[in-house]
Amino acid sequence: MNFTICSIVEGDGEVEAVPILLRRLAVELRPEIALHVPRPIRLPRTKIKRDEELRRAIQLAKLGINGAGGIFLLLEAADDCRAKLGPALKQRASVVAGDVPVAVVIAKAEFEAWFLAAAESIAGKRGLSMDIVSPPDPESIQAAKGWLDRRMPLNRCYRETLDQPALASVFDLTAAKRAPSFEKCYREVEKLLQLAH
Repeated sequence: MNFTICSIVEGDGEVEAVPILLRRLAVELRPEIALHVPRPIRLPRTKIKRDEELRRAIQLAKLGINGAGGIFLLLEAADDCRAKLGPALKQRASVVAGDVPVAVVIAKAEFEAWFLAAAESIAGKRGLSMDIVSPPDPESIQAAKGWLDRRMPLNRCYRETLDQPALASVFDLTAAKRAPSFEKCYREVEKLLQLAH
């Protein structure tokens, strides 16, 4: 069976990393599905908050779905309250999406906090130290990219557009559920995939 998930993301790194993540989740949750993941629509945070810009992105995402599918919107919380931002975005997006289901996930702080939650699984990858250990509360780290950067050799720094997709392909999905926003991401993608018949 075929299913399409069109995504809307805010950062350049997520444009490359989110399709990898969605495909990995699909293999784990519904391996019988032939998942199609078009290149994500990048919509910076300033534009996501504008009704007209969000409407345009949702309409574009809908055009990418031919048959069964859904829309996945991922945003980093930054200084926003996730409990307010998530439902508000979902309501606005769903009005435009109509009968196309919408999943909204707000990563607390940064997408990279999900890597921190599964740090042991990325040890030694992309130049990271072999002995890295996940912090007790990975989503409390305000600069997850900096945390990763400090665990790389002196001649190497974390590069979002290269390292984020590479780490998205290897981090432990089960361990990452220690981060509540990743647990929510997992559940939201699972709900979308359950719509595939």
